[in-house]
Amino acid sequence: MRAAPGPSARSVVGSVALPLAWLVFFTALQWSVVRYRIPIVAALTAATLALALWQWAGWRVTLHRPAVVVMLAGSALATLAVPLFSYLAPTGLAVATTLFVVVPLACAILLCATTVRAHWAAGVVAVTGYAACAAIAITSSPRPRIDVWVTLQQAADGLGRGENFYAMNWTGSPGIQDAFTYLPWTAVLLAPGRWLFGDVRWALAFWTLVAVAGVWMLARGAAVRHTGAGWVWTAAAVTGLLVLAPGTLTQLDQAWTEPLLLAGLVWWAVLVQRDRAWWSVIPLALACASKQHLALLLPVLLLWRPFGWRRAVATGALTGVLIAPWFLASPPDFVHDTISLLVGFHPIKFANTLYLLALNTFGVTLPFAVTGVAVLGTLAAVCWTVWRRQPTLAEVLRWLALVLLVANLVNKQAFYNQFWLVGSLVVVSLALAPRTARTSSSSSTG
Repeated sequence: MRAAPGPSARSVVGSVALPLAWLVFFTALQWSVVRYRIPIVAALTAATLALALWQWAGWRVTLHRPAVVVMLAGSALATLAVPLFSYLAPTGLAVATTLFVVVPLACAILLCATTVRAHWAAGVVAVTGYAACAAIAITSSPRPRIDVWVTLQQAADGLGRGENFYAMNWTGSPGIQDAFTYLPWTAVLLAPGRWLFGDVRWALAFWTLVAVAGVWMLARGAAVRHTGAGWVWTAAAVTGLLVLAPGTLTQLDQAWTEPLLLAGLVWWAVLVQRDRAWWSVIPLALACASKQHLALLLPVLLLWRPFGWRRAVATGALTGVLIAPWFLASPPDFVHDTISLLVGFHPIKFANTLYLLALNTFGVTLPFAVTGVAVLGTLAAVCWTVWRRQPTLAEVLRWLALVLLVANLVNKQAFYNQFWLVGSLVVVSLALAPRTARTSSSSSTG
């Protein structure tokens, strides 16, 4: 009698490589704030190549208990061992960092159990720990010295008064003084945090939890379509990796807006998975109306049949409708803040990208033609591959992540937050991977 086939060599390699790559990627990101180092650039470049290889080779990689334990324990270790930038007061920083050590370890222990009750508990612990750290970060650092927070706070105030925040100047900003560099729905969707609780970061924490809710919907939907078991473990594991990644405390403190974009993309995926593709246009358009570079994703989705060109065009049209009031209020101010200023902005010395590597190491300023070819060439290759293969939703999320990752890597202004979005999309895609019957059976007891 022939023995049942074991896992392929590729799947074994992938299961080992995934936790190591995740740890290297996010640990390098935590280290990158606020410093430029060649090893950080090398780590991010290696991650880009690894993601590209994974996607083009079509390897099947799923989450397993040992991998998740390594990732969560490694995150706790990174919190202790790697420099962490923040403006938190000493007591708040001590409490928050302690939580970012204890909570991942607690989640890892609970995810090692074989009962559904323990897996639910792991998800609750991860979310509760994240919420507690968010509250500590906001209250312990009430006025972080970063222009992002200043502009978001004052834009929310201006929006409440009916003013055009693209025509405003900022008071007390340590950086940009006279521009709102985001698309308008960043301000609209974060303003309630300022209006209700005094700080836009409360809204960012809320949108992070909205994204987490979407992760649970994706995992449940994948289970229904496949084994029907093990989805609670998968959802809890992805939740832990998402909200307890190295550097999360810095992201909370600095008011970086990528959690808002992640929420939009996750709920786009949820609605597509549930055959509500036309409804998925709404969260995708809201995300596109919040930050400029998400426009790069629409050509890929246009060629993916479950979404298709009609919905991609509708997304672009709805995005235009959403931003039109601010553009029409003052076209020169809008174009200056969201396009001209960013194109002409000087390279940021803490951006760990190939652009800064060329500038700092070789004294070469990469022309726009070179960086444009890298981004558009990657986009064209991804579009062609998606059109030919018509991949699964999980693979599409990773293709989108690859496009954004290459765009970040040749950028002169990419920081932790832009790379965080890429890593988060990859992690979210793992919620869609069906667990094997052998792994699922042990998770369905209790």
